[in-house]
Amino acid sequence: MSIELLGITVLWLFLYGYLIVASIDFGAGFFAFYAKMNNQKHTLNDLISRYLSPVWEVTNVFFVFFFVGLVGFFPDAAYYYGTALLIPGSIAIILLAIRGAFYAFGNYGSKDNLFFLFLYGATGLLIPASLSTAMTISEGGFLKEVNGDVIFLADELFKSPYSWSVVLLSIVSVLFISSTFLTYYADRAGDIDSRETLRRFALIWSPPTIVASLLVFVALREHNVEHFNKAIDIWWTFGFSLLFFIFASYLIYKRQRFGTAFIFVMLQFFFAFFGYGSSHLPYILKPYITIETAVTNPTMGKALVIVFIAGLFLLVPSLILLMRLFLFDADYIKGKK
Repeated sequence: MSIELLGITVLWLFLYGYLIVASIDFGAGFFAFYAKMNNQKHTLNDLISRYLSPVWEVTNVFFVFFFVGLVGFFPDAAYYYGTALLIPGSIAIILLAIRGAFYAFGNYGSKDNLFFLFLYGATGLLIPASLSTAMTISEGGFLKEVNGDVIFLADELFKSPYSWSVVLLSIVSVLFISSTFLTYYADRAGDIDSRETLRRFALIWSPPTIVASLLVFVALREHNVEHFNKAIDIWWTFGFSLLFFIFASYLIYKRQRFGTAFIFVMLQFFFAFFGYGSSHLPYILKPYITIETAVTNPTMGKALVIVFIAGLFLLVPSLILLMRLFLFDADYIKGKK
């Protein structure tokens, strides 16, 4: 495996990790606001707070690793994406700041405030929507170079059916991933009321996830037929994704093995995510950046690969340890400490 292919694979693993961990966090905001509006705060919000308290500070570690690594491996990405993501990236940063403020003020009692909970829930849906524009822009057609200057075609982005299909998929995926994990977490906590509420959400958001995925494929065929054809060539990755989705939905519907169901959901998005990524190669940003032409020098590339693999092997065990010590501790999960 070439150094550039190994590098983008490691970065994609970090992005996948962020997809799963952040989705649970973002979706939890929506469910917390729902619980407050429907007078279920005393059950559902307590459960969500027990999950978020140990992990919210480490959620963005995957995100930071990915973007630092992307610029390190492929320096041209900073030049092109710096222009492309000026508007959506700025929006995402503002939303992340609002969300961070909620976490900070929550320690002083503001978490009970309906307005703060609304901001918490709204940012949980708007942040993935704004970040998903990076995926859309990478397909090409939203940037042009004029006399060496990169111009972002914002109007093309807002008018693109593909762009809106990706936004829709990002929102429903967040709600589906979050609800399946929190269903498992509520089951481990013995909180039957919360489990049933979250299980209902998981079943409600499962069909829209598949429908939104199909819409993305349809829109991709119109926007970037080359990528669409490559995705069809590796159809089996998306076939496995659909298969794991069916397994997960069945277990949740039958109220069986919620932990296994969430693992199936992770595998569902793993195959879909890596199927999308591999079919997108060699482009990182079509047609300006490819993994062959934009990669850093070999010495720097090897050093970055070693550092990021070491970071991955440090981060994942740390998260597992965090879960064992806090999230799934027998007393903590039941709210006894």
